[in-house]
Amino acid sequence: MDIWDKNKRSECMSKIRSKDTKPELALRKALFARGFRFRVNDMKLPGKPDIVLPKYKTIIFLHGCFWHGHEGCKYAYTPKTNTKFWVDKITSNAERDKTVFQKLTALGWNVLIVWECEIRHTYKHDITPLIDRIEGAILSNSIS
Repeated sequence: MDIWDKNKRSECMSKIRSKDTKPELALRKALFARGFRFRVNDMKLPGKPDIVLPKYKTIIFLHGCFWHGHEGCKYAYTPKTNTKFWVDKITSNAERDKTVFQKLTALGWNVLIVWECEIRHTYKHDITPLIDRIEGAILSNSIS
């Protein structure tokens, strides 16, 4: 049972950003500074990927740990109220992610996932190690 009525819950949920979040902007800024050019939220591809690097045939998703069910992460908890709804919702999201990744891989794309917990606090400080790792994955894919 929800503590708020449907309209209040809708208002609260509408304030949760799904794109152009601070971590996403920090990641895009760092990739751009490294010389990578990309498209954002490309609706022509399955799953509307967060970042698409056509030159490298690579896609990057920045996943929220809670919403996408990041196993073993402290941010991927199950709420204590309306538990069944949330378990079903997060399981459904994870299944959809898997289907999207399979479709993209079948189309020849390399799919990278950056988890919220990897960038959550570092985007304010130094994301160089994360960007180094992403750059390595992008370039190793384009060479092979």
